[in-house]
Amino acid sequence: MKTNLLSAAIRYNAVYMDAAFVQPQKEITHVAGTFISNLTRLGYTVDEPLLHALNGLNPTRLMAIYDEFCRVLQLKHNWAPLVKGWNIPTYESRQDHWYTFFANLYGKDQKNALACGHVIPAGTFPLDRYNGCPFCGTPFEKASVEHFGQGSKLKVLTLWTLEEMNGLLRDLLTSKTALDATQADTLRVLLKELDLPQAEISMKETLMLVISGLADAGKAGEAGKLMTSPADILRYLWFRKTGFLQLIEPRTIVARTSRNNRHLLAGAGKSRQAAVESKTKLRLKYSRAEGKMVAKWLSELPLPVNMVCEIMHPRRNMWVRFIRALRLAEYSRVKGFEKLREIMDVFYNQTYEVWSGRVNEYRLKTDAASTFYLLKQRPGLFARSLFSNMLWFGPEATMKEFREVAGKLPARLLLTLQSYAANYFDPAQYRTVKPLGGVSKTVKPHPLLSIYTKDELREAAVMTGKVCLEVMEARFREQENTNKTIFIDEGLYNIPLSIGDRSDHVQDLGAALMGTRFPVEGNSVRLFMQWGKDLPAQHLDMDLSCRVIGNDWTDICAFNRLVATGTKHSGDIRSIPHKTGTAEYIDIDLDELDNADARYVVFTCNAYSNGSITPNLVLGWMNSAYPMKISEKTGVAYDPSCVQHQVRITQPLAKGLAFGVLDVRNRYIVWLEMPFDGQLVGDMNYTSVGNLLVKLNAKISIGQLLRIKAMAQQLEAVKTAEEADEIYTLQWAMNTATVTKLLLD
Repeated sequence: MKTNLLSAAIRYNAVYMDAAFVQPQKEITHVAGTFISNLTRLGYTVDEPLLHALNGLNPTRLMAIYDEFCRVLQLKHNWAPLVKGWNIPTYESRQDHWYTFFANLYGKDQKNALACGHVIPAGTFPLDRYNGCPFCGTPFEKASVEHFGQGSKLKVLTLWTLEEMNGLLRDLLTSKTALDATQADTLRVLLKELDLPQAEISMKETLMLVISGLADAGKAGEAGKLMTSPADILRYLWFRKTGFLQLIEPRTIVARTSRNNRHLLAGAGKSRQAAVESKTKLRLKYSRAEGKMVAKWLSELPLPVNMVCEIMHPRRNMWVRFIRALRLAEYSRVKGFEKLREIMDVFYNQTYEVWSGRVNEYRLKTDAASTFYLLKQRPGLFARSLFSNMLWFGPEATMKEFREVAGKLPARLLLTLQSYAANYFDPAQYRTVKPLGGVSKTVKPHPLLSIYTKDELREAAVMTGKVCLEVMEARFREQENTNKTIFIDEGLYNIPLSIGDRSDHVQDLGAALMGTRFPVEGNSVRLFMQWGKDLPAQHLDMDLSCRVIGNDWTDICAFNRLVATGTKHSGDIRSIPHKTGTAEYIDIDLDELDNADARYVVFTCNAYSNGSITPNLVLGWMNSAYPMKISEKTGVAYDPSCVQHQVRITQPLAKGLAFGVLDVRNRYIVWLEMPFDGQLVGDMNYTSVGNLLVKLNAKISIGQLLRIKAMAQQLEAVKTAEEADEIYTLQWAMNTATVTKLLLD
């Protein structure tokens, strides 16, 4: 059993089996029945083809599949919070902490000390309610999951064989949008286990993963053939050094690491030390074999020397470092590297012309004809600067020129422009942006918006959307299609297209796109966070919290406020036990929030300890139409069958993360990722969350794009999948790489 392929399949609600071991059998065996019963307790059921395949497996193979589900669902870890039966508050107060502090400072009673060394004075914390020390947050007790099968909905698992896995690999390679962290991690797994198929790779970041796999397999020559520009080479080198698929500047990484190690307590931070360590890790050192490989790649680039240097120019500082570390100057003097020598000469003497510099020169001179002449040579850069040029030269004049090249643009750019135009041209709308490697920031409206009237700005937004959608509709009309009917699941109208705003963290239980709406089935939502697995016992303080927002008020539920409006916290754990990790929970009561006239609840987590959020920390929320129990004995409140969404932290630069927003009135949760600075939930700018929601809501949904397709191809929409020629369901949308096939270029 290839467990790596199995774990990848679970992300798509599937079970992978080697075709050699699949011998379908209709009669349900006792072992298979027990296995399916256990899966039901975890929140899963199976379709008929998978049921028949499971009937043909022996107990050993069934156990291997079940163990993998247990691993993904974190069942073998410690889920005990600090407080037992934490739904009933302990009413601990600041006075309890102060009394305990002075009691331990003056005259500690060693006989009655806890395992951590602290003494809890009588009349302060009710010790019988705690699994650890209430003063320092060190847990003593460990506990596993007690309650199963409380979920009101079962996820249906399907059967995947090698054919489906190869199909997934091909879909990921040909995806027309950048892969998110889950897809990139899945692609790494598949590239290790499967042969690389013949496929046209659309995205540069996907290309880096393929090149990395070829290089690891000793196929540097094949990898070099995939490099088409120096930007590809630089991206690959930086990915191998840092693990980032995007070109995040070294100074950005150092600055983020430094800020993450600041601390509220004077003298407790390690900001300067962390910056020094980060710089040390980023030092470049390469062997002669690696230097020769890169020298060969540069020499074999098909581009002219001047264009190579122009592409290198925006990252000139990084290139200077790599040239020295790879000894490229030395290799440029070797016979056979004549083109490299010419590149080095032109690059160092800066005898090349930079296209973007000429564009900016003409823009500053307000020479519209020359500016548009250059921009039309590179439609992609024209699209990326379209809004600012519309304000600079006027919407109508700019759009007239843009129409000439709109048909040459990739669909992802067209739909991005269509989605964001209304917000950009709104003079009252602040926008939330996330620089590479940074945290989310709020950007003021463009100052040039003030010189236009509201009607002119509204017309500019409408004009942009109209042009972009006309191009997409024309592409759908040109596509040959003999089908007559189409079924579009209503849920697809709540799922945005995977364009921009990608997730930086891995989702092991079904990947969702940022902006996806999850309906709340019952009257409560339970947040959970588990961290510290496989790590030795140590101080590692991660905090789960949430912010309740009303019309003119806010409230916070966190480690220092365990009971807040409509919310209850399970207690602040500041140290982790050995290897098994620990957990925190927050219960959210929607009826109580309704009574308090609350509008939103923002879910967050923070690293209170120095550094970023610890890798492999798992967080998410549970939801069920039925009441979800909490163990009175241990306080464990996790039930895998109730998990609606779950995320595993993999990006190492986040100090704080907002990971969801509950709309109290409309009873749904919006999945998002908004990193922010600071140790506390109070450091989060909640207006930025609102701006991000506006941005996500403006994106075109999968259902809306399918409706455009149906209209362009004259397909009749039907109400059931059984009567449709083309079927688009929520299960189909789980593979977002397949969804990108709608983005016709």
